[in-house]
Amino acid sequence: MSSPRGGSATSDRVAGGSGAGSGDRSGGAVPRPGRGRGTSVRATRQGDAVSSALAATDAFTSAQDLHARLRQEGQSVGLTTVYRHLQVLADRGEVDVLRRDDGETVYRRCTTDGHHHHLVCRHCGHTVEIAGPEIETWTSSVASAEGFTDVVHTVEIYGTCARCAAARTGGDGGGDPAR
Repeated sequence: MSSPRGGSATSDRVAGGSGAGSGDRSGGAVPRPGRGRGTSVRATRQGDAVSSALAATDAFTSAQDLHARLRQEGQSVGLTTVYRHLQVLADRGEVDVLRRDDGETVYRRCTTDGHHHHLVCRHCGHTVEIAGPEIETWTSSVASAEGFTDVVHTVEIYGTCARCAAARTGGDGGGDPAR
């Protein structure tokens, strides 16, 4: 998927935090090489907490929800730090970014590096990565027919996952549809 990964980066480094759990803010942080646009970020406890929390879910998650989850787990990570770290991850191409209908931006660490699309449950946010060779063929054909070149696209398919559908109809959906 060619997701909206661009935009203005607020910083190419994650601000705040202590290095490697040492409590020393003057050093101990190890620069991480960036993918994508050459962005690097200091390794911090807070940055690692944001990355771990994001990796723990298969759903697209907002910065506010991620921040709330971290606070609930006892992590002292500020909301600004969560936003900055998510922006760095997006700039480096390590997360996909979607803008929901209500305008909120949500993030997800994808399991594939290559171009892909998503099936997204509109109830619980469960997301499945899908390849779409037919979409790629159609996109190229339509663009070529209209004289367009250097075309990128984003396709997200929204629906109701099997678990939420079963929960809504009273069937055995395996429990709470909110994962």
